[in-house]
Amino acid sequence: MFTGLIEDLGKVKEIVNQNGGKLFAIEFNIDCNDIKIGDSISINGACQTVIKKDGKILTFEAMEETLNRTNFNYLKKGDIVNLERAMGINSRLDGHLVSGHIDCTSKLNSVKNEGVAKIFNFEADTSLIVEKGSISINGISLTVSKVFLQNFEVSILPYTFENTNLKYLKQNDVVNIEYDMVAKYIKKFTENKSESKITREFLLENGF
Repeated sequence: MFTGLIEDLGKVKEIVNQNGGKLFAIEFNIDCNDIKIGDSISINGACQTVIKKDGKILTFEAMEETLNRTNFNYLKKGDIVNLERAMGINSRLDGHLVSGHIDCTSKLNSVKNEGVAKIFNFEADTSLIVEKGSISINGISLTVSKVFLQNFEVSILPYTFENTNLKYLKQNDVVNIEYDMVAKYIKKFTENKSESKITREFLLENGF
């Protein structure tokens, strides 16, 4: 489990095709002494397992499902990725609960300036997105500012822009999307209204 607060920007040092999957060697900037083989690391929002460690270069193996579901197939040597270690049980939850299980990818439609912020517009199925709700984009916990029929917007402050790989994005670049898990569970419970016992009153009573 992650918080969506990016700890580090890593550089892709090597990509190796292997048995339908790919090995990614990524160079970290932060101290990696407390990272060990088997640890979970969020790479652009996708939870991956450390399988090899050589100083600050850590290797991860992405299976075919991950490659099909994420933007990993678009990664190239030298690309910059967002990194976050799994949260500790006693950590503050300053972002929102991010599982590291990517739902889909999305393309960047446009970026515009609005005061000190930059407004990013992404193409997406918005059935699980609500205005002022949470969403994870490349592993970054963000608040949705506007929702349209087939796209949505997030407002990015200078700190987030400078300390994540959002600053490298160009129009039509592909990002990883993880919808808010609460929204996904509510949709699942309410899909079959004839069988579901989840009502508006039930949701209100339980704080939704």
